[in-house]
Amino acid sequence: MIKSGISSTAIVDVAQRIRDDIVAGRFGFGDRLTIDALATRYAVSHMPVREALRELQGEGLVVMEPNRGARVRTIDADFIDNLFEIRVALELMLVRRAAERCRTSDIDELRAIEDDLERDIAAADYPAVVSRNRSFHQVINRVAGNADALPIIDKHWTLLAALWRHYGYGESRFAGVANDHRHLIAALAGHDVEAAALIMGGHSNKAKLLLKERVAADPEWPVVAVRRA
Repeated sequence: MIKSGISSTAIVDVAQRIRDDIVAGRFGFGDRLTIDALATRYAVSHMPVREALRELQGEGLVVMEPNRGARVRTIDADFIDNLFEIRVALELMLVRRAAERCRTSDIDELRAIEDDLERDIAAADYPAVVSRNRSFHQVINRVAGNADALPIIDKHWTLLAALWRHYGYGESRFAGVANDHRHLIAALAGHDVEAAALIMGGHSNKAKLLLKERVAADPEWPVVAVRRA
């Protein structure tokens, strides 16, 4: 497949590399992204960079401004509220469907991921915990079987990973995350739709409240907020 005279594979590759650099904190929120600098960084021509930036704009990671180029999006409390409002609504729908459809093999997979996640917590490997957490929820979303919801959820995961990386993982919350997961597995195993929804709603809203606290406590927060203007 060809787009703008270049392969879509090249665009996807560059977009992923930019995405990874944002999540890893190499590009901060509000940072300018110039095509020249990115092309040099990734040793590619301008065209895949330009198309990759357009793709990332569609995901909400990048903002393109007329005559000003691109920048990593900035964050404020309203954005976090909006992100979680959409996310919680989708997760509740997906976990309800998953509770109806879960098989024994799905529960076994969730338990195996959770075992690994809790080992990562014990080892204080917090980036690995975040990755395992994503894998845990991806299983639930896959079981739910709503393919149209998954790109939205995936976009939110990328943004949230960047936010937790930037503002701190909130290590003290992980014991609660593990506890929620164990109760969620039990609800799914019992095909208890309402219990699964209640646990998932609380799980996501606790994450929202903690993230907002950490953002508000960051001494750089006023600077990041002003960049939005």
